[in-house]
Amino acid sequence: MDTADSTPRGPRPVARVLGSLAVMEGDGVAVRRAFPTHNLDHLDPFLLLDEMGPTEYGPGEAKGTPEHPHRGFETVTYLLAGTLHHRDSGGHTGTLGPGDVQWMTAGAGVVHSELPGPDLLRDGGRMHGFQVWVNLPRADKMIPPRYQDVPAARLPLVRGDDGRVAVRVIAGEALGARAPVETRTPILFLHCTAGPGGELAVPAPAAFNVFAYVIDGAGRFGRERVRAGSGQVVVFSRAGGTITLACAPDASDPVSVLVIGGQPLGEPIARYGPFVMSSEAEIAQAIADYRAGRMGRLT
Repeated sequence: MDTADSTPRGPRPVARVLGSLAVMEGDGVAVRRAFPTHNLDHLDPFLLLDEMGPTEYGPGEAKGTPEHPHRGFETVTYLLAGTLHHRDSGGHTGTLGPGDVQWMTAGAGVVHSELPGPDLLRDGGRMHGFQVWVNLPRADKMIPPRYQDVPAARLPLVRGDDGRVAVRVIAGEALGARAPVETRTPILFLHCTAGPGGELAVPAPAAFNVFAYVIDGAGRFGRERVRAGSGQVVVFSRAGGTITLACAPDASDPVSVLVIGGQPLGEPIARYGPFVMSSEAEIAQAIADYRAGRMGRLT
């Protein structure tokens, strides 16, 4: 989707830096939850950001998320390590590996499971990835489900001339590269890494809500060069046009960051577990439809 918008010049300031929350999901998947938490419920149009792991599993130990429904939003799964097998009530199956992305538009409803790939379950190994929930506009909440499974090789990877900065473009456009993912509303989703002394400035449309999540290391963000480290969420103000991050020249390790932004919907949100609609009546209908099997079943 076109993300054309006026982009003012200058770095955006940082509005706040927040910590993440350790929770357990599914069958016992260790998660760092950036939001929703008591400090940040959502950042329109984004409803959730979970970091899955990193966890080292022994043979037979790997965990996942068994059968569950979704309606009214999109789930974006991005893996850094391990494998994740998806299966759903529409007959769609697929396995994500390191660097792969699945952009699932749940729309009117789907029942699916997300489980460790057979090799990871059998042999054990490292599991590390992310899931982001993106709200759908009210007009799109009941569209048919859609899947975009994008292997790592199709995602643009842009490197700085000095070799200190790299950006993987998962959605939207940055540094002259555009991701192949099609989004229902304008979205920017980047995985950025900066080595010691590396600096990055990415333009963002003025209307976008933008945040960064620090995966590893520590960096300096925004106009004030605010420090944030692993597991912290950096929420940017809308003043200014560029999202900036830097890794100190004397840093011992690179900083790895997700930078995510999008056009706010500005619509009512009604949430109940795996359903995100625009009213409580629509939530009640979603629950009734799921219980009656109208979202399908895994077989």
